[in-house]
Amino acid sequence: MNATCNKNRLEASILSGLAKIPFVSGYARTYGWNYVLSWCHRITGIILVLYLWFHLYTLSSLHTPEVYNWKMGIMFMPVIVFFAWLSSIPVIFHALNGGRLILYESFGSRNDESMIRWTLYLCFIYVVILGILIFMENQTVSAVFFWLVMIVASLAAACGVAARVWKSRHTIFWKLQRITGAFLLIAIPAHLLFSHLNPSIAMEADLVIARMQNWFIKIVDVLLALSTLYHAGYGLFSIAEDYIKLRISRVVISGVIVIVSVIFLVVALKIVFTI
Repeated sequence: MNATCNKNRLEASILSGLAKIPFVSGYARTYGWNYVLSWCHRITGIILVLYLWFHLYTLSSLHTPEVYNWKMGIMFMPVIVFFAWLSSIPVIFHALNGGRLILYESFGSRNDESMIRWTLYLCFIYVVILGILIFMENQTVSAVFFWLVMIVASLAAACGVAARVWKSRHTIFWKLQRITGAFLLIAIPAHLLFSHLNPSIAMEADLVIARMQNWFIKIVDVLLALSTLYHAGYGLFSIAEDYIKLRISRVVISGVIVIVSVIFLVVALKIVFTI
């Protein structure tokens, strides 16, 4: 009984805190929290596209190890590390809220209030654990072992969703969006986690290059690049479809999204296969 009361008080305090956020509270009262989370999902998706660009820009410096080491020296300054930790919040929220949407759309999980609550709880737990790992800075794990486990789990999630959505009446592009989303639901948080389980591997160019030269890691990187870029590109296309009414404008924006995605893919594959 006490546990239930404490849980209800905690939920009430969370909602009370969220209700004090400017603009958010008004939209929540008018349209409901589902509407607010939908917008948060799209905004964090756009943030992740920018994060992807920055990540590729950083990795491109591996062709000049001295430049990469200089950049990492800046990136691992305490203040920058703190902001990097904060930047994990939109990443984890987008991944877990995407998982909630997949469960809602593909598996008929309609207890949305409970799903939203668990999405927020799991986001908080992950971010706290990541913060602890960042603070400790003394962990090591085998890259091949870690990614073997994570890729198997990611592919299992993708196959499970594919089995549910493949025979639906939606377009092939919509289906691939959900399938890549299920894959990235595990793979992207894992990528963040790995970076802070092995801080020295991320900081030193020679160690990063040695890891990326492993054939299995190259396969992992290609899978991550393909799924991330497709998922991001289709997500931007969906936003344009929903909010841009003029057909010619949608066509132009779609063309730009395709061109930019292809450029990103070429850069990503060049990094993977020339390191």
